[in-house]
Amino acid sequence: MEYRVANLADLSAVAKSMVQSLSDTRVILFYGDMGAGKTTFIKELCTQLGVVENTSSPTFSIVNEYASSNGPVYHFDFYRLRDEQEAFDMGYEEYLYSGAYCLIEWPEKITNLLPADAKSVHIHVTGPESRLIKLI
Repeated sequence: MEYRVANLADLSAVAKSMVQSLSDTRVILFYGDMGAGKTTFIKELCTQLGVVENTSSPTFSIVNEYASSNGPVYHFDFYRLRDEQEAFDMGYEEYLYSGAYCLIEWPEKITNLLPADAKSVHIHVTGPESRLIKLI
């Protein structure tokens, strides 16, 4: 599934459509270059999932937990991980196999630990404000 985003105003509709199409998926992996908009898109997904609190990048904390009407939502940023052992040390499996939504930036840092049923979102920059978002 592909979504073309002309500007930030389009993200809400894309996030709504994606949440509906991922109804049974709980682990979602986000790929894209630095600055592609992964965190911005995850904020829109969180809104669609019923998160009412402010969301932010968990770059330094590695994981943020948000309350939602759909249960907890976990937002990970593994950019700063040196190796997969750090994910083990933080108890990644308690999150990823909890049945809660897990939105993961930089999943390539823990490739061998990802559940087989996770879905991938690839964000490609196509212009100053435009993006191509692919759900795989």
